[in-house]
Amino acid sequence: MSVSSFRTTALLAMMLGGCAAKQEQPATVARAEQLMASNAAKRGDLVLRCEPSDAQVLMDGVEQGTCSDFAGVSRSLRLGDSGFHQVEVKKRGFYPYTTYYQPSGARVTLKVKLRPLAPESGGVSP
Repeated sequence: MSVSSFRTTALLAMMLGGCAAKQEQPATVARAEQLMASNAAKRGDLVLRCEPSDAQVLMDGVEQGTCSDFAGVSRSLRLGDSGFHQVEVKKRGFYPYTTYYQPSGARVTLKVKLRPLAPESGGVSP
């Protein structure tokens, strides 16, 4: 093998091997940074389907509206903060419903049926 052939082969090997290794590392680092950023800023949409539909919705103790305000795809309760959130659905004359929700980056539908405090009329009396 001549000196010029050896140099060409060595240069070609360096270019092919060196470029491939350098391209993988930035892509891997960029993907890791993307995953870390998405995990730090988890968002979530909460769609509420409630009976009665005019029950109040509170998020972390702050009134947000009624269930019917958040009953559709375009009208969901949007959560921008990561971590657990307390969701409360309540209406006078019914037992309140409380749960906790942690945004996962997905849309979640919560179905709530409030139970009345007093038995409904029309039943058999004692």
